Amino acid sequence: MAYLLDANVFMQAKNLHYGFDFCPAFWDWLVANNAKERVFSIEKVADEIDAGADELTDWAAERGEGFFLKPDPAIFPALGTVSTWVTNQKFDPVAVNTFLQVADYYLVSYAFAHGHTVVTHEKAAFSPKKIKIPNVCIGLNVKCMTPFEMLRRERARFVLG
Repeated sequence: MAYLLDANVFMQAKNLHYGFDFCPAFWDWLVANNAKERVFSIEKVADEIDAGADELTDWAAERGEGFFLKPDPAIFPALGTVSTWVTNQKFDPVAVNTFLQVADYYLVSYAFAHGHTVVTHEKAAFSPKKIKIPNVCIGLNVKCMTPFEMLRRERARFVLG
């Protein structure tokens, strides 16, 4: 099982808990676990990060396709499954259209297609106006957790040397 990270994991890490300037071990851990084929994200998340035009953009650009996965043939049936599930719920049409145009849709679809776990800061909460990643994961039986749960599960250690 691998983890697929949502854009908010990277952005909040940079801005809050694991800034590049004071916790480089977090970023090193991501790179090391990507090399072990345990931690990834997707190309659409890289696009969202790229819009920030900051040090996170630079970090992501250095990772490339090995970290930010491109769509593969397995994702196409999954896109249909996720789309069908979302449209059959009680979400406003605007919320559905928005969800189907953003990285969240592709992230859940990729996880669904490959049996990966989605990692996000989002919390499950039903609102007809906003589709949350955890709600879709629950509905489709895709594993979903916070970054802190992932780090604990993987026994990550950021220890001063």
